[in-house]
Amino acid sequence: MTTTAAPTTAAAPTTTAAPTTTAAPTEATAEPTMTTTQVYRVFIKASAEQIWEAITTPEFTANYFHGARVETTGEAGAPIRYYAPDGTTLWGDDVIFESDRPHRLVVSWRSLWDEQAALEEPSRVTWEIDERDGFCLLTVIHDRLDGAPLTAQHVSGEGWMMVLSGMKTLLETGLPLGSYR
Repeated sequence: MTTTAAPTTAAAPTTTAAPTTTAAPTEATAEPTMTTTQVYRVFIKASAEQIWEAITTPEFTANYFHGARVETTGEAGAPIRYYAPDGTTLWGDDVIFESDRPHRLVVSWRSLWDEQAALEEPSRVTWEIDERDGFCLLTVIHDRLDGAPLTAQHVSGEGWMMVLSGMKTLLETGLPLGSYR
């Protein structure tokens, strides 16, 4: 069952779609260009429920999400917070807009770990889990980045790819990709 949270004034969803562009390398730098919508996909040999747990459980996120420990119930309208490895510094203090366990989670996103990025408008992250025959396709859509150019820069390219590769490795092998302590 899909539940949707009532919009909040701090990070209310809008009815207009953010412009979509692709992250194409530029000729001069071969670096991805910043976009207002970033889409990442990865196949993971795990169930939808295992991936959902990896997204919403601190014991998992600490091992692939730059050491961040998530705190949430996973329900629409609930807060979703990310704490630094020290356990006290708040890296993210957001809200769940939509929850359809274990298939879809839509949350606000503010980059509190960076002083300048923390001043930007909230963006949005959508986790879509499509269960297949013995594996899943995980799609992460980070959008509404128009008012958050520093956040777009931080999460583009290796930012989200490191997180998703870390999650995939952890779920498939039981071992973290790197050390985040």
